[in-house]
Amino acid sequence: MRVVFLGTPEFGVPSLKALVSAGYDVVGVFTQPDKPKGRGNKMLPSPVKSCAVELGIPVYQPVKIRVDGVEDLKSLQPDLCVTAAFGQILSQEILDIPTIGTVNVHSSLLPKYRGSAPINWAIMEGETVTGVTTMMTDKGLDTGDILLRKEIEILPGETAEELTARMAPIGAELLIETIKGLEAGTVRRVKQDEAKSSYFPMLKKEMGEIDWRMTAHQIVCRVRGLTPWPGTSFVWGDNEVVKVWKAEEAENPGKQPGTILCADAKQGLVIAAGEGAVRVLELQAPGGKRMNAKDYLRGHPVAYTECKLTEEEHG
Repeated sequence: MRVVFLGTPEFGVPSLKALVSAGYDVVGVFTQPDKPKGRGNKMLPSPVKSCAVELGIPVYQPVKIRVDGVEDLKSLQPDLCVTAAFGQILSQEILDIPTIGTVNVHSSLLPKYRGSAPINWAIMEGETVTGVTTMMTDKGLDTGDILLRKEIEILPGETAEELTARMAPIGAELLIETIKGLEAGTVRRVKQDEAKSSYFPMLKKEMGEIDWRMTAHQIVCRVRGLTPWPGTSFVWGDNEVVKVWKAEEAENPGKQPGTILCADAKQGLVIAAGEGAVRVLELQAPGGKRMNAKDYLRGHPVAYTECKLTEEEHG
């Protein structure tokens, strides 16, 4: 079977490796163009591209596959296409190229959490269970027929980065099980129940600003769900932006949202929320490095009494 793989971030790497290990003929890999990263804006390849190069698989990086990738994909004559967090929408013309179709590895229990950031949103919405779904891709947004699903528990305190690392190899195993089932005719296609569907948008940088009027539970879930990108932050003092890496819920004696309840090396940093309070466990001050909050406060006394509530207020 001739397979073309389409993926970009780290989540797709185990699936690509699994296809090769299972003996499938991966004749090409499509991934997003290299992007500038870091202070020097050095052009860096996607994790999937790096993996493909190591495996000796030809790599294609169209800006828009439905525009400048059609002919390359046709030339590869794939029996099957596999997508895993590719990051581009496939046109019907693209979907019609592989003879069997296109199987997508999606990191949620479809039809819930359709969209480009299902792991992040599941955590931000306070879910305790998520999963991986393999589906036959159609021209809708994660609306194709379900093939197989695997439930995964979201561990207490787990961040999106940590959960992604756990889910990626599980997705790879489910992918191989799915393809073998399609070959044997033992996997049946199941229509998605639209009544149970939910869609969540792409992540944006501004989502990371903490609104202390939210409940402590919502804020902590947001910290976990937006790690590592775009990350969460708050503002205090003279518009100083402090990044929050880890946090947990704490008690609020009835103070207004944004009130700093304590900020010392003994008790740590605790800030009042709309309901409850948030204990910041790890933070990163402007120009500084990621640190344990108590260690930071040991060398950096805080005289502030409150944090700003919204971007609009300190814009």
